[in-house]
This record gives sequence, C-alpha cells and structure tokens, in this order.
Amino acid sequence: MLNTHLLIVCVHLGLGLSYSKHVHEDHYVDQQHNPDHDMETLLGEQNTEEIKKLNPAEQKEKMMQIVRNIDTNGDNLLSAEEITLWIQQVYRKYALDDAEERFPEFDGNKDGMVTWEEYNTAAHGQLGSFDENDILDDPEQESLRHLHLKEKRRFDFADVDDTPGLNVTEFLAFTHPSEVDHMADFAIEDVLSEYDRDEDGFITLSEFIGEVRGEDNSPSQWEIEETVRFKELYDQDKDGRLNRDEQLRWVAPNSYGSAREEALHLITEMDQDGDGHISQAEVLRNQEIFLNSEVTDYGRHLHVTHDEL
Repeated sequence: MLNTHLLIVCVHLGLGLSYSKHVHEDHYVDQQHNPDHDMETLLGEQNTEEIKKLNPAEQKEKMMQIVRNIDTNGDNLLSAEEITLWIQQVYRKYALDDAEERFPEFDGNKDGMVTWEEYNTAAHGQLGSFDENDILDDPEQESLRHLHLKEKRRFDFADVDDTPGLNVTEFLAFTHPSEVDHMADFAIEDVLSEYDRDEDGFITLSEFIGEVRGEDNSPSQWEIEETVRFKELYDQDKDGRLNRDEQLRWVAPNSYGSAREEALHLITEMDQDGDGHISQAEVLRNQEIFLNSEVTDYGRHLHVTHDEL
C-alpha cells in the first residue's frame, strides 16, 4: 500500500507545482499586505538576509545590474513590456533550476532518466498502484487513488519522446506543468478541480473568490483586490467568468498575464513622474519596492547576466 502521508505531501507540495495561487497565497496576513512576502518569494529567505547585509553602495550596484539586464532597448527606462518579459524568464529559470536540483533524488540508477517506478519508489517510499476503474469505498483511499492516477497521467503526458522515463526537460514538465506550454491541460485540470464548483468548465467570480466573508458579510481588502484582479486582468472578454485561455492566464506563473500584473504593480508603485516607465533614478528612490519585487529572481539575478538566462 502507498504511504498515505508521503503521497499527499508529494502530490500537493513536494513536486513544486507552481500556480499563481501559490505564489500569492501569503501575500496578505490578516487581510493586510505582507511586506516580507515579496522579498522572500523573490530572493529566498536565506538570500533575503544576505541582501540586507550589503552596504548601500553594493545594493545600488546590484540593482543597477538588474536594471541594465531588463532594459533591452538601452534607453535607460524600464517599460511594462520589458519588465513583463523579464519576469517570465525569471519564473522559468527558477522552475528549471528546481527541476535540475531535484532530478537526482528520483534518478535511482543515475542513468539520466527517471522512470515511473523510480519516481514512485522515491516519492512514496515504495512502488504502489491503484486500479483505473476500481472505485474504493474508503473516502481517504479513494482520494489517494484519484491523486495517484492523475499523477501517473501527468507523468505519461510529460514523457514526449520514445524513451521510457523522463529526462531533465521532461521532468521539468512533470514537476512544473504550468511552466511548460504542452502541459497546459494539466494546469487547467488542476485549477478546475479546485475552483469549478458547478463543473461547467468555467470559473466565475464567486468561485474565484470562494467563501471568505466574515460575520459582518463585508468584503475584505483582499477580496476587493482579488475582484479587481479577476475583472481587469484575467476576464479579458468581460463576460464574468474565466474560459480556458483566461484560466491559463491566471494559473500559469510564467504566463504573460501573471508577469504583466507584477510589472504594472511595480510601475504603479515606482513611476513618480507619470511617464509609464521606471527610470534608474526611480529605482534608486524606491529601492525597497524594487528589491521586494519578482524581477530579482530569488537573488539569482543579482549574480548572473542576461545572456546566462
């Protein structure tokens, strides 16, 4: 029998399945913006502390390195498009680094491929299986059966070549399906199973927000901001629900929509002269906001050049 605890942890957490929901899940604490969220999401907890220890001159130089890398047209201004495309690269680089780091844990015989048997044994403690059509009476076991079968389908879908098992690129698709275009169906399936309560294939605003009202039934600041996010960023055709393309815009952290949201947030916070761009001077005047943003890639882009991405 599969190790129940390990399966739940691996399916929901251990694989690093990264959707926008997870990226922003601790952005608010007690309905208040959490200023530590962006820094730690961006730099990682350890790197955050390291950056804080730099002297002002070193911090300035690191930030200017990032600005120069983002500024692809060399006009010394960061546009929403430049920031958006940079953040997309940030997301994908992080996912690839994570996959490459974790790959050896599952490659039992060190042949450069992870088979289903190797993955299943490493992830769940032993090789286990559930019958595709054998619905179980025990609710917990039935839930595990469903998760395990979905995991196997995702594994098989990620295996795009004729060689049994996953190479590193395929392992990235398996562990971070929302980061790889051809895995979009699985990213959508996952978010629909969690949010689409009426199972019509769409996500309405009420499904998107969920049951979050307090006793006085008044909307929280989080609900107000998520409603704006739903209406202005994701619901592109303004029909009050998210179709498949709009869902992908939401759930894929490397999607244009998600990266664009962060880019526009930065410009709103930092563009003091109202020209719609961020200048080097505005970066320096808003150092804390810049370091708290997702453009600095968990500390990695403090140390690499644009060509290394």
